[in-house]
Amino acid sequence: MSWTRALPAALAVCVLLLTGSVGCDSGGDRHTNQQQGRQESQEGRPSPGSQGAGESTAPVGKVLDDTDEDGRHYRQVDGARAPEVGIEVQPDSDGSWDVRLTLRHFRLSPQGTPARAVAGRGFARLYVDHTPVADLRTPAHRIPAGYLPHGTHQVTARLYADDGTGWAVDGKPVQRTADITASGQGAPAPGGPAS
Repeated sequence: MSWTRALPAALAVCVLLLTGSVGCDSGGDRHTNQQQGRQESQEGRPSPGSQGAGESTAPVGKVLDDTDEDGRHYRQVDGARAPEVGIEVQPDSDGSWDVRLTLRHFRLSPQGTPARAVAGRGFARLYVDHTPVADLRTPAHRIPAGYLPHGTHQVTARLYADDGTGWAVDGKPVQRTADITASGQGAPAPGGPAS
């Protein structure tokens, strides 16, 4: 057989193999094949409705009737892999206060993230004496010198989903509070949270 005949024959075999595998059934019924496809999706491959990086767009947790001070609803999640936050507040030599968050089962979303709830994602809202001060998208923040008047204050970090619902476990917000004592003469700045 010459090479001019071999090439078309080889191409014909390739075409048959490719189209044949697409059109052939593996012998199982359609329902069984669909179930196997779902199992494969659950075993690590992205399934329809997922975003690839392990972040599902399926509803996360249950939105509760309870709200925070601003009227934002809480989103109940299972305690086993629920987000956790820790807070440490230290005075700086210039009179400001350094705030550091430690996060577990939670990642802070960057600014501009779409407003939807994704498991283990969102932002932290920082409160001073129950007044919102900033929405944090990084684990560090500085309370400026003079912001806190003389006395004892509570600095709280509360976790929120990107859709604005507050993460909750057992009906209580996921938050942590640190008590600090300021010796300055400043007064709290007016206004809501800053980003």
